[in-house]
This record gives sequence, C-alpha cells and structure tokens, in this order.
Amino acid sequence: MLTILGFAMIATFLVLIMTKKMSPIAALVLIPALFCVAAGKGAHLGDYVIDGVTGLAPTAAMLMFAIVYFGVMIDVGLFDPVVRGILRFCKADPMRVVVGTAALAAIVSLDGDGSTTFMITVSAMYPLYKRLGMSLVVMTGVAAMANGVMNTVPWGGPTARAATALKLDAADIFVPMIPALLVGLLGVLGLAYVLGLRERRRLGALRIADEESVETKETVLVGAGAGAGGGRLGKRPVGGGTGEADGGDDDGDLLKGLDPDRPTLRPRLYWFNALLTGTLITAMILELLPIPVLFLLGAALALSVNYPRLPDQKARIAAHADNVLNVSGMVFAAAVFTGVLQGTGMVDSMAGRLVDTVPEGLGPHMALVTGVLSLPLTYFMSNDGFYFGVLPVLAEAGAAHGVTPLEMARASLVGQPLHMSSPLVPAVYVLVGMARVEFGDHTRFVVKWAALTCLLILAAGILFGTI
Repeated sequence: MLTILGFAMIATFLVLIMTKKMSPIAALVLIPALFCVAAGKGAHLGDYVIDGVTGLAPTAAMLMFAIVYFGVMIDVGLFDPVVRGILRFCKADPMRVVVGTAALAAIVSLDGDGSTTFMITVSAMYPLYKRLGMSLVVMTGVAAMANGVMNTVPWGGPTARAATALKLDAADIFVPMIPALLVGLLGVLGLAYVLGLRERRRLGALRIADEESVETKETVLVGAGAGAGGGRLGKRPVGGGTGEADGGDDDGDLLKGLDPDRPTLRPRLYWFNALLTGTLITAMILELLPIPVLFLLGAALALSVNYPRLPDQKARIAAHADNVLNVSGMVFAAAVFTGVLQGTGMVDSMAGRLVDTVPEGLGPHMALVTGVLSLPLTYFMSNDGFYFGVLPVLAEAGAAHGVTPLEMARASLVGQPLHMSSPLVPAVYVLVGMARVEFGDHTRFVVKWAALTCLLILAAGILFGTI
C-alpha cells in the first residue's frame, strides 16, 4: 500500500507542476500532506515535517548565504571578465552560446557545489540569452546536465556517499569511471551543439553590429542595462524572449546587474574578491568548515569589505532578497515532501519493491541493473536515501552473483545527470529561480535529454569494462 501511495504521490506532484495546475511550493506542501493522511498517518504529519525541515535546514542556510555571497560578487564585478570571455567566444551565435553554457557549467562544477555552479553560470549567461531572445530552458537544461556529470567528482557528494556506504575508497570508484564520464560530458557538449543549431535556425542570423565594442565596451551588456535601444545587434531585433519560460517584467533589473557602468562595481577590490572566492571554494573542497558556516562567514566578510557603509550593505541584501526568499522557501517546502516520504516509510517500501522486481536471471548483471535503477531512484529520492538505503541492498544482491562492490558503486553514479533536475535537489531551484524559468518547463525539457546522457555514461562504462 505504501509503495502505491509513494509512486502516486510523486506522479501527482510531477503532473501538477508540469501542467502548471499548482506552483511548486504549494504542490511540495499540500500533496504530501494529503497523501500522509491517506496513508493513515496524518497524526504524525507534524513530526515528519519537523524532521524534514531539520534535515534540510543546513542546506537552506547554505543557499541563503551563498546567494548573498555570489550576488555581492556579481555586484562588485568579479565575474565580468568571464562574461567578456564568453562574449568573445559566442559572438552572438546561439550555437556558441549554448556550447559555452555547457562548458562554463562543467568548469565551475569542479568546486563540487551545484548551487555555486548555477549561480555563476546563470549570472554570466542570462543577459546573453535574453538579449538574443534564446530559450531559457535550453540554458537551464544544459547547465543541469553538465553539472550532473561533473557532480560525480569525489568531493561532489555521490561518490563519497557510495564509498562510505560500501566501505570503499572514493578514488577507486571515481578514477576508473573517468573515461565513461568524459564520454558523458562530450555527449552533453554534443547535445548543446545540436540545441544551439536548433536555436540558430529558429532565431535566424544574428551578429553584433560592432564587434570591437565587445572588447572595449561590452555592447550587449550595456544595451541590456540601458533598456530598449541601448545595444546594437544586427539583422533582427532581439531580447524579447522566446515565449517559452520567459522572464517577466522585471528582467531588466537582472540584466542591469552586469552593466559595466553600475555603481556597485568595486574594481580596486577585484583581487581581494577573487582571493576570497578562491579561498572559499578551496575551504569547501578541503571541508575545513561546514559549507553553511563558510558561506555565512564569506557573505559577512564580502559585505563588510566591499560596502563598509551600513546603508549600502542593506541595499545589497535587499537587492538579493527575492532570490533568497524564493529558494529558501522552496527548500523548506521540499522538506515537507521528503519528510513525508521518509517518515511514512514510502521511500523504503518503493525501494524494496523495485529491488524485489529484479528477475533472478539478472543477478550476474546487477551492475547494469543498478545503473538503470539509479535513474528513477536518484530522481525520486535524495542521494542519501539511495546511497545509504538502496545501494547496500543492491550490492549485497550483486555480491551473491559475483559482482564486486566497486562495479556496483560505479554503476550507482550513472543517474546523476538526471538527479540534478530532481524536485528534491535544492540547487535546481537556484537554477530555475535565477533563470526565471518555471520548474515544470525545465522538467519537461530536460528529463529526456538527461536520461539519454545517463544511458550514454552507462554504455561507455560497460564498453570500457568499469561497470
């Protein structure tokens, strides 16, 4: 019964948000509450929610202060050189813009934190997508998939969880998987190329009227900040959005965030901010302090040094308050969903039923089975639930048929490109929130491509003999 209710709850949630019948926050709260009552455990709903909120509170705190920190870094101009470099590469070509999005997301993903990756990627690419009239779901989809592939680095989370659950060395899991993961990353870049060509055909020929101004005055960004008529782009007017997951009336405010003449710039403090950000990312990788604490300290230091006057600090915090509220609100709403799934036992029941349905004849191929199961299981449950709850059961079944724990651990990483767009991953709300994209639009677009990327990694792993 719990298995049926669990799958029904997830299906109901996905249908409602993808058809835009409910907002994600409302669906994340009301749907699990109703199913909790249907499971006969309504009296424990409060306990489940508190447990869920308690578990996700550090994540919410991390996201709140990370948004403030990187918002300040954007304000002061830390990422402006990145934007200039992307502009030089992209040259107003939609194909190059999409490929550049994938490459940027993959590079930034080396810090091991999805929220950081999405904040930097969207901040750099959003003005260009809006200015060229490109589809924003292409940006969110490509960024999510690239980050999903790179999320498998040992300090990113899944590999460490798999190593801990099966008592293995993380390097032994990750290093042999590098060729397969590179194939997956090449697949994402290839998909970005195809999607970029599709955008190029849809939009027609585009060019920057005065390419020299890209080097000197950043025409696209100046125009974005100046309003209509501020920038000069050739062949056709751009910047009106695509009609699909469009930005809304306040997009100009976000576009102004990268105006090279904005008063929030602090060019004299550029190297301080670069050093502070590098130190912060290094401290995260080395786990010197919990990530929420690092971002709390980093945000406080960045505000104090760049904006010593109290009114300026208040203005910067207020400028990013919408993003903070939207993302943290979504995380706490997701806590209701995860709390009910875990508390009622739906997750354990669903996982157990899926494992039981594996035919006996597939025993010698449990690594392949694990790779395939990692797609739906990591999408419908947290990484903790999958790696600590399901993977040990699968590994035990595989061991009975001679499949090594290392093979099982490597196969368990296959589903990460899809997992990064799961409604249970807080970072995805940073991505869609900053990009002004509806979560349902992002889901409809990305699921099929992310699943294909996962299967490509699985096939490559089998081909290279690591799975």
